[in-house]
Amino acid sequence: MANKTDDYLAPHFVQRSNWLRAAVLGANDGILSTASLAIGVAAASQLREPVVLATVAGLIAGALSMAAGEYVSVSSQTDIEKADVEREMQELKDMPEIELERLAEIYRKRGLKAETAMTVAKELTKHDALGAHLRDELGMNEISQAKPIQAALASCASFAAGGILPLLVTLFMPLKHMEYSLYIFAIAFLIILGILAAKTGGSNIKKAIIRITFWGTAAMGFTALAGYLFGVNLG
Repeated sequence: MANKTDDYLAPHFVQRSNWLRAAVLGANDGILSTASLAIGVAAASQLREPVVLATVAGLIAGALSMAAGEYVSVSSQTDIEKADVEREMQELKDMPEIELERLAEIYRKRGLKAETAMTVAKELTKHDALGAHLRDELGMNEISQAKPIQAALASCASFAAGGILPLLVTLFMPLKHMEYSLYIFAIAFLIILGILAAKTGGSNIKKAIIRITFWGTAAMGFTALAGYLFGVNLG
């Protein structure tokens, strides 16, 4: 049985931020964009095939797009981090005294006395000068470190997982009033996702549900409206 000690030893929520952000974003987009696309086509079509085809195409294109976009975005962050690491290494080589004073100044601003701050700075510099500066001067650590491949795979897989749910609705629900079925199921899926994400991330569940419901309704509503206004006869 879990106790308070287990809770204290458990990883902090921020340690899940990298993969959780990518996974939630991917699943949310998978549900919302795929359902919205299906709703727009369903609102303008009298046949099931165009709705299913559009949903499948949207699912595949969206998953690949999410993976590519996430990889490029996080890779850019990685490049910036590498550049900062190289710059810091050069500064430690060229002006170690100034870097030591800079580190001590950081600790003084955090509340340490001048003598204590310098002692800490010297000891950390002796142990791992680069690590100390990356962590305390630049705010870089293993938790926040960018991981392009991990983020890309998480986004792709989660988008596909989310997109499959609206696809199942287009395959098995009655064609009549398909757009309403898609909306109801999509909102239900989004609410479940919001609850899971809130619990995993330790955030407010009620706020997560309200946020997802509002923006999900807006996105699918405008898409359905576009389908009705254009009145494309896909049958």
